[in-house]
Amino acid sequence: MPDVLNDEALDRIFRTARSYNGYTDRPVAEEQLHAIWDLMKWGPTSANQLPARLIWCVSEEAKAKLAACTSAQNQPKILKAPVSVIIAMDVEFHEHLPELFPHTDAKAWFDGNTELREASAFRNSTLQGAYFIIAARALGLDTGPMSGFDQGAVDKAFLADRPGVRTNFISTLGYGDPASVYDRLPRPSFAKFNTIA
Repeated sequence: MPDVLNDEALDRIFRTARSYNGYTDRPVAEEQLHAIWDLMKWGPTSANQLPARLIWCVSEEAKAKLAACTSAQNQPKILKAPVSVIIAMDVEFHEHLPELFPHTDAKAWFDGNTELREASAFRNSTLQGAYFIIAARALGLDTGPMSGFDQGAVDKAFLADRPGVRTNFISTLGYGDPASVYDRLPRPSFAKFNTIA
């Protein structure tokens, strides 16, 4: 059995990690974006679907375009963050399965079944969004995942030339400013929300 991660690692990823509303001026390099992907891509998805498609908004122009699609309270967060990320999902992910899952004809499972593809793309891209958060934290960065945006507007602004790809959620990325977080919210005990059957 592998050794358990030490408390410092567990704190960084889960216990003391926070979702940030603001960031320091420290920049995020493009190499760090590649490093996040190169870590998060190893997280499991059903039949290795990997339906997430990430759009990294680094330029001021891209961040402004994204901010225009969000709620008033989210706009300044996106504009001031070093990077904002659209975690999108490809409903046509099955076209890549001959390469990504060559053990069997997994593409045939999804051919002609849009409802199944949409459910699978949403579920597995959401998983990948969680891996994005964990990977960023493991690499010393912070995130601010959010809803509060017009999905149709984001899709039109960033994905109009990519049919079948739709926004799941968005997140800011950088080195978090501790002054931007609220007091820690409650996390219930095992007994409150868990059942052992």
